[in-house]
Amino acid sequence: MALTRVSLTDFRNHAMLTLEPAAPFVALHGPNGAGKTNILEAISLLVPGRGLRRAALSEMVRTGGNAGFAVSAELGEVQIGTGVEAGAPERRKVRINGANATANSLGEWLSVIWLTPSMDRLFVDGAGGRRRFLDRLVLALEPNHASTSSRYEKAVQQRNRLLSGADMADDLWLDALEAQMAESAEAIIEARRRMLEALINQLDRAPTAPFAVPDIKIDMAGPTSAEELRAIWHNSRKRDAAAGRTLTGPHRADLIVHHRANSQAAERSSTGEQKAMLLSLILAHAVLVTAHRGVPPILLLDEVAAHLDPARRNALFERLAATGAQVWMTGTEAALFDGIGSTAELVAVGA
Repeated sequence: MALTRVSLTDFRNHAMLTLEPAAPFVALHGPNGAGKTNILEAISLLVPGRGLRRAALSEMVRTGGNAGFAVSAELGEVQIGTGVEAGAPERRKVRINGANATANSLGEWLSVIWLTPSMDRLFVDGAGGRRRFLDRLVLALEPNHASTSSRYEKAVQQRNRLLSGADMADDLWLDALEAQMAESAEAIIEARRRMLEALINQLDRAPTAPFAVPDIKIDMAGPTSAEELRAIWHNSRKRDAAAGRTLTGPHRADLIVHHRANSQAAERSSTGEQKAMLLSLILAHAVLVTAHRGVPPILLLDEVAAHLDPARRNALFERLAATGAQVWMTGTEAALFDGIGSTAELVAVGA
């Protein structure tokens, strides 16, 4: 699973850009503001979701462009693309091999996981970011997770509207809607559980060298069964109506990470330890995706090597190479990638 061609048109600061990587590592280097992260963001739009910045589509259109943008890529003989057209800056279009498709279907063709500097606060910020991170890990293993999540979210929105209306006393309608929610919720919970169990097993087998990673344990907080959720939803209708939203469900779950040795929560660990935990999860997950789907994922690592000493950088590169993934990395200096050797393709951005 490697991108052999990536093209950007009027995306962020890139009027027209085409890259044809031929190496396992693609090292994008150049000064701050050159548009390195923009390239990673474009690639992150080739899977379901809002991309690594979670920005509005209209924000991605190049200033001075034609009011639309396009991102396309070749994955072997498969061509995938996404973008927006002038006049519809928030209506995302997707094409696969020239045919119209849904954004959720992108996950059937490509697995992409990213790590950005903003994620350094993943363990100390709100549960929403950790939940999205968890679901990206699930999606890379089970592409139908995107459509299941969409069905659940639509049902939750319908319930919220019903509870806020004058006819919220229609218990039969609410019962039917909550049954639909429970069906999707159970699939979401089980997919997350399967991924976490597989990831835990992979973490237990992860090598301690050459790039040492923390010995961590992971879990998921929140209701664990559809039956439990249906009872909660039925009994909390008045509370949810007062709050204006559904307060319990897989859309409120959280990813819990601890050091195994001392049971210290990740949010109480140092910044360096938290970054190492994230890398630990990413490395283990990449191996897991390869085993599960038969092809490795694509990793987007933004400025990941900047704060590592040369020895740890080289050790990280060795572990990344062992995953078999195509790795896209950014850095301000080409020298940051010296330790990769001949398997790296250096691309100067903004030169």
